[in-house]
Amino acid sequence: MSFSWTRVEAIFRKELRDYRRNRFVIFTMSALPLLFIVLTMIQLFAINTGSSAKLNDRIGISMLYLLIIPTMVPSALTAYSVVGEREQGTLEAVLITPVRSEEFLVGKALAAFTPTVLIAYALFGLFLGAAELFAHPGVLSAIFERSHVLVQLLFTPLLAGWSIWMGIAISARSTDVRAAQQLAVFASLPPLGVVALLSFDVIPASVALALGLAAALLVLDGFGWRAVAAIFDRERLITGSRD
Repeated sequence: MSFSWTRVEAIFRKELRDYRRNRFVIFTMSALPLLFIVLTMIQLFAINTGSSAKLNDRIGISMLYLLIIPTMVPSALTAYSVVGEREQGTLEAVLITPVRSEEFLVGKALAAFTPTVLIAYALFGLFLGAAELFAHPGVLSAIFERSHVLVQLLFTPLLAGWSIWMGIAISARSTDVRAAQQLAVFASLPPLGVVALLSFDVIPASVALALGLAAALLVLDGFGWRAVAAIFDRERLITGSRD
């Protein structure tokens, strides 16, 4: 049976419907972004022009809050994606349908990826608009002088992709939702740490380095899909849901 985007779309739509009915998901997709955009705005308006190094560090902290959104939100959502359905008793009904494991996983991943990236980019646009209108003079030019904007645009979807595959992998092997969510959040942090080092110039930032790291993370995201599909054991999941 060949890969079908029609079946992927069916899983995608089902997942979005489930999100709308789940209070935890609604809370995660609203409260966490709201928290981090508030922290970002507080940090932005507190920035005063001074030495270029200190100014860059303050901007780096401010924009790092925005990158936490595509790191933590999808990891929390996808950690629930498999083990949550097992607990509700709905997983077996999906897995016995003629849907390939790859299609099931891609549908789940897209359902977490799409709203996460849309929210993250919308809040980044809000951040730039606030900087233009209300921030201290010179802050906006400092944002664009370095690689802050490039890092934000490149790494938002890539961090989300990494978090999604880590979350699904952990969810597929877990039996408890809370444990899966905690492990998924920890597993999503290493790439964010590298991006943080770029933001604070601990690793000297350049366009070439940012593009190279983005390409490496893109490869890891692609490998993550294949790796998760390889370890995804439908028979074990179905048997486990009966126990």
